[in-house]
Amino acid sequence: MTEAKFSPVQIGVAGVGEFGLLHALTLQGLGEAQLVAVMHRRQNRLAEIAPSLPGVRGYTNLDHAVAESGAEAWVIASSTAAHVEMTETVLKAGKPVLIEKPLAESLADAERIRPWVKSDPGNLMLGHIMLFNSEFRELVNEIRQRGPIAYLNSVRHRPIATMDVLPGEHPLELLMVHDLYMTQVLVDRADPVRFDCRVHRHRSGAVDLAVAHLQWADGTLATYSASFMTPEGMPADGFDRMEVFGEGWAARIQPNPRPLELWDHRARWPMPLEIRADPAAPSGMMAEELRCFCRVVRGLDPVPVGATYEDAMQVQRWLDRLEASARS
Repeated sequence: MTEAKFSPVQIGVAGVGEFGLLHALTLQGLGEAQLVAVMHRRQNRLAEIAPSLPGVRGYTNLDHAVAESGAEAWVIASSTAAHVEMTETVLKAGKPVLIEKPLAESLADAERIRPWVKSDPGNLMLGHIMLFNSEFRELVNEIRQRGPIAYLNSVRHRPIATMDVLPGEHPLELLMVHDLYMTQVLVDRADPVRFDCRVHRHRSGAVDLAVAHLQWADGTLATYSASFMTPEGMPADGFDRMEVFGEGWAARIQPNPRPLELWDHRARWPMPLEIRADPAAPSGMMAEELRCFCRVVRGLDPVPVGATYEDAMQVQRWLDRLEASARS
């Protein structure tokens, strides 16, 4: 990618809560992008973040933002419930979109977007930062060299307080979905033939643990656990681990928390994820995801495996099967 061929993509961010603000701050520091607009339905949130985004115009209406801001492309980082409506608005305006996972609350809702999705290089890309995690990318390379996996075990646990901070969220959709997208890449988009899922409920009645098992036609097995169970003394964003086994080899990645540790009156992990949203020098998996999106917008790269619309639909079907298994 040379300067002669590439000009910064003017981008807007719709939904600037905690994660959307990370997108905005990261975009500010990328040479491949220019942040030109943010949109949030609450004006007080726009006022709160304005000092961090000098010169960036804020909107409370996405239609107005798309029409007036001059943004060539948009990042949708709103609540999942608003994804489909916002994505339709952007795609109907003829602009590419990066949508934070999951694509929609249901398979039927996700299907509404289909008429507006173009083929390669694509005008829609799913935002799954773990696909750009450095440890995971190296794991993908190792599997390509060493051969297919026979067994995968993935765990993703978050604090008990998650149930209070995000009431109504389910460990399947909030957490395990990340591991399913990573698995999709590792098995080259092959569909499992067996699905099984069980859940545990907190004394409040909310689901605080989901345990799932998948099997493929070639015999490959995968197990997953995702929970809201880690106590206060553990890392603030819980922990993640993935182990894979092949013929004569095994590998483990532990992308959360990052190795940096700090102690005062208790242990702390200042970098729970590989995200440095420093406007002066952004780095990590979010920065790489957004750089990739800029290349997709400019037609230099296709949407990567695990981030296409059809990939999202496949994983949505997997989630539906797991949810049905858990209900039974």
